Amino acid sequence: MEGATTPDAGSMKPFAFPGLLFTITLLLLALRLLTQRTRRPGEPPLIKGWLPYLGITLKLQKDPLAFIKTLQRKYGDTFTVLISGKYITFVLNPFQYHLIRKNPKQFSFQEFSRQLSLKAFSIKKLKTDDDLNEDIHRSYLFLQGKALDSLLESLIQQLKEIIEPQLLKTTEWNTSRLFPFISSLVFETTFTTIYGKLLTGNRKKIISELRDDFLKFDDTFPYLISDIPIQLLRHVKSMQEKLIRCLMSEKLDQMHGCSEVVQERKELLEKHYGREDLEIGAHHLGFLWASMANTIPAVYWAVYYLLRHPEAVEALRDEIDSFVQSTGQKKGPGLSIHFTREQLDSLVCLDSTVLEVLRLCSHSTIVRKVEEDMNFSLETSNYCLRKGDFVAIFPPILHMDPEVFEAPEEFRFDRFLEDGKKKTTFLKEGKKLKYYIMPFGFGASKCPGRYFAIIEMKLLLAILLTYFDLEIIDQEPVGQNHSRLLFGIQQPDSDVSFRYKAKSWKS
Repeated sequence: MEGATTPDAGSMKPFAFPGLLFTITLLLLALRLLTQRTRRPGEPPLIKGWLPYLGITLKLQKDPLAFIKTLQRKYGDTFTVLISGKYITFVLNPFQYHLIRKNPKQFSFQEFSRQLSLKAFSIKKLKTDDDLNEDIHRSYLFLQGKALDSLLESLIQQLKEIIEPQLLKTTEWNTSRLFPFISSLVFETTFTTIYGKLLTGNRKKIISELRDDFLKFDDTFPYLISDIPIQLLRHVKSMQEKLIRCLMSEKLDQMHGCSEVVQERKELLEKHYGREDLEIGAHHLGFLWASMANTIPAVYWAVYYLLRHPEAVEALRDEIDSFVQSTGQKKGPGLSIHFTREQLDSLVCLDSTVLEVLRLCSHSTIVRKVEEDMNFSLETSNYCLRKGDFVAIFPPILHMDPEVFEAPEEFRFDRFLEDGKKKTTFLKEGKKLKYYIMPFGFGASKCPGRYFAIIEMKLLLAILLTYFDLEIIDQEPVGQNHSRLLFGIQQPDSDVSFRYKAKSWKS
């Protein structure tokens, strides 16, 4: 499973400014516009930083959690910051999260998500077509219920076809870098499950090239969603268009066995667009990105933490062995064990491990746009918010709160277990928290693919631990790369070598 490129935000050089004069003009304009803002009476504390436009971006990028904690100690649980041209008011008290959720008309997610779709994937029509938005939203029903059961069956089948002829033949120790191994396995499994299989003879080569192009595109994501005109981002526009053309209807029609959700999306997109409209491919690119961009690093971190904690591997293998015995199944040289969604959910130790990984690595910030000038009434104070600003909940503040989670910086696979069952009671200030882990957002904007992402993580971990011996080689710790700032699962800032081989089975 070699060949995937390891993300390295530091190596990306996407900027291609057309001239020094133009650059200086932009900076002067930004300085003039963005340094004029002052704090009005009744507004939260305002932190603009000393850089025009960027504000506190560079400090935030070094370590978002540490910097937000510093601001919290100085200014309290509510304050406004300038980040890359946007004024964002952070609400850090977990007992006040519901005040944002229960006011969807005042705090809108739609405008934010539509702008994101335009910048990252060149999807324009969502900004003006409510019918298209409703159809897209309804299509997400195919990511739950019986459709999710079908996706799990397909996942198992795709893993069999990928693992059996390749990895299960590895009876001697084979050494690899962890990120290329995981990204290759997750990308091929997810892509073929969702979009189907290519029928051409050079399928592996095409998948490999598509994966590498996707990872390069994903590296540019922080730049794409900024206010930097895409014309100033070298190669990014052409890379985006290349992926879009790979996902046009004509290309997808050559795939065999696409999922119900993709079939539904294909039909509704062709209803709203001409078949040759590139925006169809842009929608599919957005869906592909949502399916991969967080799952790949999430599985990476799960495997990384497990390999660093042998006691967790032993506990998970014991749980899986008990499941196999209780269901009358037998482990053998082929990928023979089978899981239903209910059975995967019953593996409470595995569930706790996945939640612990997401707690440690997710920076999925919940962002809403302020639709009108308003008074924001909190339990302890009132603030005035400006139309056009944003409010944000930053879950890592909660996830890494030592009052909620003991030794929060440590990986503890059993943190979400209690008396052999899933633990759901976590306290702060002696009170039970309604929200204690939030890797997928909340409310109307909660990730519609969260169920699929979770079962994919669980299945991959169960298969890897059951059928392979895995050992980490490098002992140097891997940290988080914060180039994505407030978005999604954080990428690793380096990588490790590990070795693996298929388990031998007694006949």
